[in-house]
Amino acid sequence: MDAITNRESIGRKASMVAIFGNILLTIFNFIVGTLSGSTALVAEAAHTLSDVITSILAFVGFKIGMWPADNEHQYGHGRAEPIIGLVIVVFLVVVAYEILSDVYIKLLMHETLKAPDWIAAGMALIGIFVNYAMTTYLIRSGKKINSPALIADGQHQKVDIFSCGAVLVGVIGAQLGFTMLDPIVAIFIAIMVIRTAFIVARDNINTLMGKIPSEKILDEITVAAMSVNDVKGVHEVRVNNMGPYASAELHIELDADLNLRESHKISHEVEKQIINQVGPIKMATIHTCPFEGYSKE
Repeated sequence: MDAITNRESIGRKASMVAIFGNILLTIFNFIVGTLSGSTALVAEAAHTLSDVITSILAFVGFKIGMWPADNEHQYGHGRAEPIIGLVIVVFLVVVAYEILSDVYIKLLMHETLKAPDWIAAGMALIGIFVNYAMTTYLIRSGKKINSPALIADGQHQKVDIFSCGAVLVGVIGAQLGFTMLDPIVAIFIAIMVIRTAFIVARDNINTLMGKIPSEKILDEITVAAMSVNDVKGVHEVRVNNMGPYASAELHIELDADLNLRESHKISHEVEKQIINQVGPIKMATIHTCPFEGYSKE
């Protein structure tokens, strides 16, 4: 199985797990929340429904990002993934608004607050374990194949772990007589959603603006280039991040007496080594400079 096929297989499997897992959680959260009278659990059902939508969007972004380069998109379609990440942010903000609107009606319109049944606590406990498993799987898969869309979806999913924990606390507190705790927990869930939206937005905007994946990647490129015989030095290393992959541009220093054919051969070998040794780099542009008499400014 080649790298592209393997990446697509991992991404598709992770997306399907997220989609169908969240569909089941949405159904059970809504049914149990409605029957038990838990505002927080119904709010969690709305949030989980958004997880279904965002997981579908993440899968679409992942598939588009896999499209090869063409005449109009010569660096491929990788930026589709961080764009989808920003669309996920919009859904997060809408969900937070809907949760807060429901709490506003219950608290400020003086609706009667009742303690949710214990079944809501059981559902919340199940939600903690299921969401933890899906979050771990999504983020691990996203990092393995360097997919901003899957990582964004995993970060979105992570909110559900804390929100289910908050629902559990809210139900227990309400059963002990603190009926105000349930809608307060719903507010906490909304705040967590907003926080996640900010983090996902920041990360994907940075990717679209070409922020390098890490400072370490510059060193890795330099080491890969210097591993080629006849390369005397490396400078002006630049990386253009496109989400699931990146391109590199750098200058290598060669003996001034080399002819054009030899320099060309070495630069191609440097390109090959960088692509093979540095995971995110899928293309590299190499400029050759004479080593003799060269001084960095």
